[in-house]
Amino acid sequence: MTAPTANHPAPEPSPSAAPPAPDPYTPPLASLGAAGLASEISAELGSRLRTVRLHGFRHPAAPPPALVAVAHGSRHPGAAPAVRALLARIRALRPGLPVHLGHLELDRPLLTDTLAGLRAPADATGPAGEVGEVVLVPLLFGHGHHVTRDLPAALAAAPHLTGRTAAPLGPHPLLVEALHARLLEAGLRTGPHRGGRPAVVLAAAGSRAARSARDTARTARLLSTRLGGVPVLPAYAHPSPATAPSGDASRRPSPTAASLTVPEAVRTLVDRGHHPRDIAVAGCFAAPGHFADRCAALAPGPAAAPLGDHPALARLVLHRYDQAISARTGSGAEGIRAATVAV
Repeated sequence: MTAPTANHPAPEPSPSAAPPAPDPYTPPLASLGAAGLASEISAELGSRLRTVRLHGFRHPAAPPPALVAVAHGSRHPGAAPAVRALLARIRALRPGLPVHLGHLELDRPLLTDTLAGLRAPADATGPAGEVGEVVLVPLLFGHGHHVTRDLPAALAAAPHLTGRTAAPLGPHPLLVEALHARLLEAGLRTGPHRGGRPAVVLAAAGSRAARSARDTARTARLLSTRLGGVPVLPAYAHPSPATAPSGDASRRPSPTAASLTVPEAVRTLVDRGHHPRDIAVAGCFAAPGHFADRCAALAPGPAAAPLGDHPALARLVLHRYDQAISARTGSGAEGIRAATVAV
């Protein structure tokens, strides 16, 4: 066939030849109108975007587990305000973290009531009446009965929750930092003065658990180091069942548990050559209460205030919370027991 040239133009199509049929799935643009055209463009863009891989895209993060601070509870009028101040500082340090409070006894809200109230509203994402996770952070300072028994039992009684419990607040350098600051505020002089030598009695609530006594003893050693070698003796805030006149032998602590009371520890330090005015008393107490007041009254020298909302204590609570989350021990009694061993 001869290619068309200027002298041989291409033949015109036959009038009887029908134009090619339009694609039945692609309507003419003129018939779409503005709305239809926009719809077609959106559909096409959506189709193409589905094939694009977005680098760095992240799905929305799940909400963090709620932090439930567990206080012992006290009828002392200063206890509740001190704990609330500590929780306010924790919230300020970690905005957006749900922070709740529960008491083991003597004060409201009780831990059981707090856990029972942690239920999502019916219109929330996920099954109605459920909450993702909780972490119980004891405002306690050793592995005593409350930490190892009562907290796991409280979680077991709240089957609508997935939970774990964090380690107690002691021993830890942040706890020592708070104790050190309260001692200096009380007037402890760490260097020799007037011929005297400073010393400290570290009072804890006391426990029948040997591990709790070891925790207090370790905190005492850490505090001694922080004070530049000042002697620090651990002691109970009340007589242990083993030394009390009416003590029940079945409730006595392990032989390794500390048995010194605060007055006994003071006498020991005096026998070692320390003047009573140079002996300070510090307590592992988060808030005012019967034991904290009693220890302060027994101090022959400076008496440190309860730790309260000291910034180091607030950071320690969040540190224990983060430790429990990173442990990924799951829920249930086995996971809880594993989570409490972290120090």
